[in-house]
Amino acid sequence: MSTEADPPALPLFGEDPPRPLADRLRPRTLAEVVGQDHLLAPDAPLGRMVARGKPVSTVLWGPPGCGKTTIARLLAEETDLAFEPLSAVFSGVADLRKVFAAAQRRRDTGQGTMLFVDEIHRFNRAQQDSFLPYVEDGTIILVGATTENPSFELNGALLSRCQVFVLHRLDTAALETLLARAEREVRPVPLDDQARGSLIAMADGDGRYLLNMVEQLQELPEGTPPLDTAALAETVQRRAPLYDKAQEGHYNLISALHKSMRGSDPDAALYWLARMLDGGEDPLFIARRIVRFANEDIGIADPQAVRQALAAWEVYERLGSPEGELAIAQAVVYLATAPKSIAVYRGFGEAQRSAKQTGSLAPPAHILNAPTRLMKDIGYGKGYRYDPDTAEGFSGAEYFPEGMDRQRFYRPTRNGYEARVGERLEHWAELRARLRREDAGGGGTEP
Repeated sequence: MSTEADPPALPLFGEDPPRPLADRLRPRTLAEVVGQDHLLAPDAPLGRMVARGKPVSTVLWGPPGCGKTTIARLLAEETDLAFEPLSAVFSGVADLRKVFAAAQRRRDTGQGTMLFVDEIHRFNRAQQDSFLPYVEDGTIILVGATTENPSFELNGALLSRCQVFVLHRLDTAALETLLARAEREVRPVPLDDQARGSLIAMADGDGRYLLNMVEQLQELPEGTPPLDTAALAETVQRRAPLYDKAQEGHYNLISALHKSMRGSDPDAALYWLARMLDGGEDPLFIARRIVRFANEDIGIADPQAVRQALAAWEVYERLGSPEGELAIAQAVVYLATAPKSIAVYRGFGEAQRSAKQTGSLAPPAHILNAPTRLMKDIGYGKGYRYDPDTAEGFSGAEYFPEGMDRQRFYRPTRNGYEARVGERLEHWAELRARLRREDAGGGGTEP
């Protein structure tokens, strides 16, 4: 038997693969985390939590690549908690039970546990409920990370036991800091000044994606001449825009489009339209929404608005993408530059509320048809005034139910065509008042 020391064991397939640049550059302290000073500064919520040494269960909500996992790991280190990471994508109830059991054993020895759950919104409600007793009795400090709005994706009971912190997408300064660190770690990237700016823009606020692109560039041969923006685009893959057609991004962007049109800003409206289409949104969804907008926000101020929106919908159905998208863009600009009015929208809402309150009041008898003798005998149609036969083309008759005071639901604005409608209604109101005075004085005649 040899007395010499055994040689170190070699990996089965040779040397371990090198760690990705993004992993090698992970911050070692919370002070090194970029772009989240609103949470991590000494006087900010997480900064104060670390200073007290008493972390509480939290939900970190933010876009990909903003540092959620790193912050959770460093919070555990800086508060002397055991760090237990799980992914909701790959973990189930059995994994949670193991973590809870280990946390209880640590607690018996005076050691706390931070359970970090990535993509926590992917756990179903029963799985989320399983955290509650362990969070309540302090067995675990739960830190959940999510890219989705916790209000929609997490149980109210779980949310009530956690503080929600919103992380920002990394701004230009934060991304430039990461780029400088990467260049110090390996070597400068071969880019001209304009291409460096394009690289930052391509990252779209995602620090991990930026470092992945930097790693590709640093693998280019030594001596590669500086790349311009076009060469950069050919060298690294463009990041797909963050847009989930079934989640909050979908609703945020359609809201931005709707409000830009409402605010009469065609340029912003075109931008949000382009963002949605670039993200893969169904153009027919947009077409339906702009038809709604034409009725809700423009109405009679420009009666052509709904026709323009419907025409865009029809053109897209006939041409498809990308040609039909121009018709939608044209309608968006038309609607953004049209006069606005929600008078009909509000008036209809008031009328609906009034209809519910007044119940089953019958129409006045004079406007009811009388196809039978019995109906005529009991007064159906009696005294009806045929408006086109009057001198003014307006009889001033009452059409609300008997016993119900006259209501005004539609209040036209002075915008666009609706101003003319308002003048017409004012004229009819004056005629109605005059005719009522004449009827009250016995001077009225029935055509």
